[in-house]
Amino acid sequence: MINAFQGCIYNIMLNLVLFEPEIPNNTGAIIRLCANIGAKLHLIKPYGFEITDKRLRRAGLDYKEIMHLTEYENFDDYLLKSKPKRIFALSSKASKNYTKVEYHKGDSLLLGPETRGLPKHLLDEYESITLPMQEGSRSLNLANCASIVAYEAWRQIGFMGSKDA
Repeated sequence: MINAFQGCIYNIMLNLVLFEPEIPNNTGAIIRLCANIGAKLHLIKPYGFEITDKRLRRAGLDYKEIMHLTEYENFDDYLLKSKPKRIFALSSKASKNYTKVEYHKGDSLLLGPETRGLPKHLLDEYESITLPMQEGSRSLNLANCASIVAYEAWRQIGFMGSKDA
């Protein structure tokens, strides 16, 4: 039996890319996000947890079974195998507001480790975007950032694949 998402795998709207994620609950929440918006999740090792971690399963519920997830040994492995068209690097250090980007089907949203963010060389290599915050705020939760930007990108491409589109 083919589930609803499997029929959409070849029609991926967005790609969420987690570079060396550290917190299983955030990754689980992003698994759930990807399953619900038809995005593909790319996980780049090393992780700060075991992929079988109970907290990851609890946060992602059973969504891991209905979404498309690929693991990579490192960032170069990701680039080689996934061949991304456009990558937007999310960072609290960036100056470009995420709403000032025109997103397209197939874009990739790159998010870094929770405690240290993306390395400078990746921020320099790809277009970096940020979410506005109050003065003095340090950062937002990784899963919240992923959700906010992914939904804006999905909105811009017309909520393609949505039952309500």
